[in-house]
Amino acid sequence: MVHASPPNSPKSHLYSPSALKTKNNIETIQEQQKPHQDSSSSQSPVITMSNDSSISVREDQKARTNKRYIFLLVINYSFLFVGSLSSSLLLKFYFNHQGSSRWVSTWVQSAGFPLLLFPIYLPFYVFKCTDRRPFSLFTPKLLILSIFIGFMLGLNNLLFSWGNSYLPVSTSSLLLSSQLVFNLILSVIIVKQKITFQNFNCVILLTLSSVLLALGSSHDKSQGLTRAKYFIGFLSTIGAGLLFALYLPVMEKIYRRIYCYEMVVEMQLVMEIAATALATMGMASAGGFSEMKRESQVKFDKGARVYWVTVFANVVTWQLCFMGTAGMVFLTSSLTGGICMTALLAMNVLGGVVVYGDEFGGVKVVSTVLCGWGFCSYVYGLYLKMKEEKEMENKNHGMEMVHNAVAPNNV
Repeated sequence: MVHASPPNSPKSHLYSPSALKTKNNIETIQEQQKPHQDSSSSQSPVITMSNDSSISVREDQKARTNKRYIFLLVINYSFLFVGSLSSSLLLKFYFNHQGSSRWVSTWVQSAGFPLLLFPIYLPFYVFKCTDRRPFSLFTPKLLILSIFIGFMLGLNNLLFSWGNSYLPVSTSSLLLSSQLVFNLILSVIIVKQKITFQNFNCVILLTLSSVLLALGSSHDKSQGLTRAKYFIGFLSTIGAGLLFALYLPVMEKIYRRIYCYEMVVEMQLVMEIAATALATMGMASAGGFSEMKRESQVKFDKGARVYWVTVFANVVTWQLCFMGTAGMVFLTSSLTGGICMTALLAMNVLGGVVVYGDEFGGVKVVSTVLCGWGFCSYVYGLYLKMKEEKEMENKNHGMEMVHNAVAPNNV
């Protein structure tokens, strides 16, 4: 059976009289569903119709009533947690052992896109556990948007790498802490995010936590940092924070038109290919590949084999981090994705303490407590929201039962 496109996409079918009747019934159902849709969760089912006028109902996987919702949420936050923590530790390992290439740190952030081919193609062609063909609903408009956002993501990766290469860790962390505030403002403008006490309190606490974390690392200073390099690093880091703060709500707006997680992975593949193409062109023009080879043989003090293992591990962990971020934005919101990423800064600090024996003084303790407080505040806000939605759903269900019981008596 060939499924037609979702309700929002154009249709060009020639319907028979019976098919037209079925189509009108579907449109009536969709019109009745519209008043009950929540713009942030899109909990109504997606109804599609095939050329033989048979109906296929696909439940939106963003809906909290979907049986896969909690499973996908746990998997994606696990990806984000493991990817963020591991990439942070591996990046520190790379720099601790004389790695210094800006292009390498840019390229590894998106070069793991071939890993996404497995979850895209294996379920349909090998495991036969889905009837949805890969990229079957991927429209030209979605392709263009994915490529454009991929270039934006590639530029963000480049700015992030340049900022980290020029600035001390403390200054870079301090500037990146402003990303969450930008994210909140842009989410309000782009996706009409409601400001509540819980999310505003969380943003303030996490920003303070990041600032304290930066101040606690104020002794980390780059050797030979000139005024010009500092200025370049400053602008690069601010630009990276702004671009990523813009990326999250833009993706949320696009994801509202997508009903299944498989399309999120497909979009991520196209974006990562575009970002890798941008990084590869930059590396080729600036001699980045020869620099990578020379660095593995001469500069890296652990040897070439460990160097390439480190690079490959970075590729995998960055892919987990970005895929986890995309999944969190799809399933929740851009603000939730930004908050989860910022909250993981404290976990990265604890990881450094456990793995590398970093100092864990009073300032870092306070920063970690503030981070936990802010994150718990936001999770509590989400719990209250879900509880309110559940009560409203039960109320509507009770009213519907009363209406169905009264209706026969009126006939």
